[in-house]
Amino acid sequence: MPPTPHWIEPHPTGIYVRPADAWIDPAQPRDRALVTHGHADHARGGHGHVWATRETLAIMGLRYGTADGTPLAYDETFKLGDVAIRYVPAGHVLGSAQIVLEHAGERVVVTGDYKRRSDPTCPAFVPVPCDIFVTEATFGLPVFRHPDTDEEIDRLVGALHAHPDRCVLVGAYALGKAQRIICTLRARGHHDPIYIHGALEKMCALYEDFGVALGELRPAAGVAAKDMRGHVIVAPPSALNDRWSRRLPDPITAMASGWMRVRQRARQRNVELPLIISDHADWDELTATIREVAPSETWVTHGREEALVHWCAMRQMRARALAMVGREDEDDA
Repeated sequence: MPPTPHWIEPHPTGIYVRPADAWIDPAQPRDRALVTHGHADHARGGHGHVWATRETLAIMGLRYGTADGTPLAYDETFKLGDVAIRYVPAGHVLGSAQIVLEHAGERVVVTGDYKRRSDPTCPAFVPVPCDIFVTEATFGLPVFRHPDTDEEIDRLVGALHAHPDRCVLVGAYALGKAQRIICTLRARGHHDPIYIHGALEKMCALYEDFGVALGELRPAAGVAAKDMRGHVIVAPPSALNDRWSRRLPDPITAMASGWMRVRQRARQRNVELPLIISDHADWDELTATIREVAPSETWVTHGREEALVHWCAMRQMRARALAMVGREDEDDA
């Protein structure tokens, strides 16, 4: 069994690739950053130079003003120092990637965030066999088993049809979740105009620029309440209970998140229609992925690390928790 490669160094603020003199998803500004995707707990402004997919660089430009970067296509190999690097799809959000590093006969895969469910807004996760597998564990407890996404969307549409004089207000994170909800609604036959909060407009336009068709979207601002009856309205989670939502026509408040599996979270947010829809792998998908890539060692970060490390240990698989800082589900941020 190969030893943990000394050329990869996990630190609380990121993973340092020593022979490339570069950091993966650093939480602090670095001269050279390899970024998996555009969420704020993985991407930030202030780096000297960024390597990421073209989509992620565009997202970083929109959100953080990042301008200096090298755009990469999936499966394109480049070298920094003696390290061969390529990005493969992670299935998390638009542009999300796993980073595959090869050096001294060893292969390390850093997943960032990922999911294994179908998502019309981004390419599907690609499993890559490796020596070291760095996996997230946002939903790394056996209680987290996500239901079928289409069935959750059908519940949303059913609530809308059952209450035509109301609207359904869906809380969904601005990058990834909102667009996935909209696209899945379209795929399930809902082609009516969808109203969106102003905070979602630029990101939805960026998705459209990259070929993700969202159908007819209308700004919710300035629209009379009566005109939004019988419609879906998508907004950031923070807007569900603020002054902005008070003018809506008796909204059925929904929230799309893997955390809606926890009833207390739904009650805390006054969510009438909890939708268990996540952009992260659930427990079964995390464990199945580790089996599929068959690493010599698994490094676990971003969430419920101890349970996944214990699962590995019970199967005589080497594993360790990285305990990195600043890694959280942005739906909660």
